[in-house]
Formats: sequence, C-alpha cells, structure tokens
Amino acid sequence: MRGFAKWTVWVVVAALAALPGWAAAKTLKIGSLSPLTGQYAADGNDIKQGVEIAIAQWEAKGGVPGYDEIEYLPQDSGCDGKQAVSAANKLVNLGVVGVIGAYCSSATLPASEVLMEGDVVMITPASTNEKVTERGHKLMFRACGRDDDQAKVVVEFLSRELKAKRVAIVDDKTTYTAGLAKNIKKFGKGKLEFVAHEHVNQGDKDFSGVLTKIKATRPDVLYMSLYNPEGNLMAIQARRLGLKAALMSEDAVYHPNYLTIAKDAGEGTFFTFGQPPSEDIPEVAAFIKAYSAKYGKPGSYSAYAYDAANILLGAVARVGADDPGKLAEAIRATRMQGASKYIQFDEKGDSGSTYKVLVVKDGKFVPYWDPETGKRY
Repeated sequence: MRGFAKWTVWVVVAALAALPGWAAAKTLKIGSLSPLTGQYAADGNDIKQGVEIAIAQWEAKGGVPGYDEIEYLPQDSGCDGKQAVSAANKLVNLGVVGVIGAYCSSATLPASEVLMEGDVVMITPASTNEKVTERGHKLMFRACGRDDDQAKVVVEFLSRELKAKRVAIVDDKTTYTAGLAKNIKKFGKGKLEFVAHEHVNQGDKDFSGVLTKIKATRPDVLYMSLYNPEGNLMAIQARRLGLKAALMSEDAVYHPNYLTIAKDAGEGTFFTFGQPPSEDIPEVAAFIKAYSAKYGKPGSYSAYAYDAANILLGAVARVGADDPGKLAEAIRATRMQGASKYIQFDEKGDSGSTYKVLVVKDGKFVPYWDPETGKRY
C-alpha cells in the first residue's frame, strides 16, 4: 500500500504540472560572504543586515517575479582566504545565483575565483583593492569605491589641504591595507616624505613598539591603514604615548565603533569614505528608516550591501537567473539611485568612487573636505 500511495502522489503531481498556469514552487537563492564572527564581525554583520533589509523590502512588495520566495544564505568568510574559499564552494553547491561579498579583499579575491568558475555573479560591497575588478571577470562587480581612487584623495588632502610634509604609515600586511599603503606612497612620491612605514598583524592589541619607532621620526601625520579593531586601539595608544601627529585612516576604520571605543583619542581624526547621499533623497531616507527600525544606526557598509542586494534582485527581476551571462549584463546595465550613491557600472564592473574626507568632531563623523572642489565644507 505504501508503494501504491507514493505512486498515486506522483501521478497527481504530474497531472497538476500539465495544467495551464500550474508550476512547481521556485526558490531564488542568494548568498553573502562576510565575517560574522571574530574581530571583524561588526562590519560583517552590517553587510548581512543590509542584505536582509533589501530582501525584506522586496518580499513586502510581492517578491521577485518568477519566484515564490527568496532564500538568503549568509556565510561566515572571516577575513581569511581559505575560509572564504570554503564558504564560496558551499554557496555554489547550494545553488545560489548571486553572492554579496566579501568584506576583506584578501577574502574576496580567492572566493571570487570559485564563484566565477561556478558561474555565480558576485557584487562586493566592501572590497576596495583594485585587483578585484582588474582580472577580466565578467561576473564580478563592486558597489563601493577603489583603493587607487582613495589613495589619490588621501595624498591630495595631506599635501594640498593639510600642508603635511612628513607622513608615517602603518598597515597590517593584508591585501587591502598593504595595497592602499602602496598606492599612497606611489601617488605621494614628490609630494610627501614618508618617514616611516611600519607593519602590525591582524589581531594585535599592543602597538607600543611600533608607535615608539614612529614617534621618533617626528611625523606630521600618522596614517593608519588598518581595520577598525586595530585602528581603534592604535588611536588610543598613540595619544597615550604622546604622539602629536594628526591621525588619518580609511574606510575600514571608519565605523561607529571608532567613536565609541577611541572616544577622546579619536577626536580630530581624518577619514576617507564614500560620502553618502543626502537623507533628503527618498531612497536614502527609506533605507535609513528601515534599517534603523530593526538594527539601529547603519554601519559603514550596510548601505553598500543593501544596494548590492537590490542591484542583484532587480537584475533577476528583469532577466531571470537561468543565464549567468545575461544576469551579469543586466547588472552592468543598472542605473540606480542607491542608499550609498548613484550606481552606474563600467565595463570592469566598478561603480565609481565618491571618496570625501571626514573628521571626528564632538564624537561624530563630520564632512570636512571635498576633493572635487578642493574646499572645506
């Protein structure tokens, strides 16, 4: 009887499938890669939550045409190449059509090779190393800016606006931080004197030795090419050591945690970051309202992840997800006002850089200098 019952069910399903307008339930699977645990979890979960807000909004308006539901499969990539490769392989095996991620360029680069081989499109909301989009991968896109663009803004600000002469740099030897430091020295040649270039390791907490060396070089500026846990602590220790140099850092240290952890030591720190659009823009206001209601204040990469998810889902809505090449072309053709900026991809998969200089003033990030006009706000 059991065999007969099972056979009967299959007959009924087959008969229903033959009826006009009847189709089996179809699930759209998308994934993400970001550090969900460990010292970089703050930025990683900001990315995850940005994707979740985008999906929730699509579902609220009826979902993606042609699909009954959206299944979101976030994976913990750490800030580690091997872990990211393992997570990327898992997503390919799970049948995702697109991935938002990763966070660290050192994770995005190897993970993207797996995804490209698996014909899965990838949009990174945070990896700024130029190599991400310089390898000719047609399924690879970037929602944030590029380090070579960021480095040019840093050099112009330090030399033209701050009138700095002597600059010390610290990086943690990863793809992102070392690459950015290299670009700053490249574009700063003849404009700035680099009196020190020191290195630390990810996870370090005591920077007294490095900072003592740097203090002896009497820099005008200490540039911290780091991630936010190390950057937060370095600012505190630099001031305790009596380092008088101005502090400057980048998009990986630019995070609300810097304000709450570095506190007074962080006052006056300069940052480069893609300046978000005005909250008067409806798309920006809608994102901030939705995100804040569920998670509180958006993190540095929440808006980029939200935009990346909307780009992917919008492309699927237009052309489906059966053909990765067509899906990639639909992404490349996207013209969209996002929560992070206006999105328009080039042939490489870059969406443009919008770096501005901000400063910490009275415990807040405040716009300070516009590289396009060369003037303060």
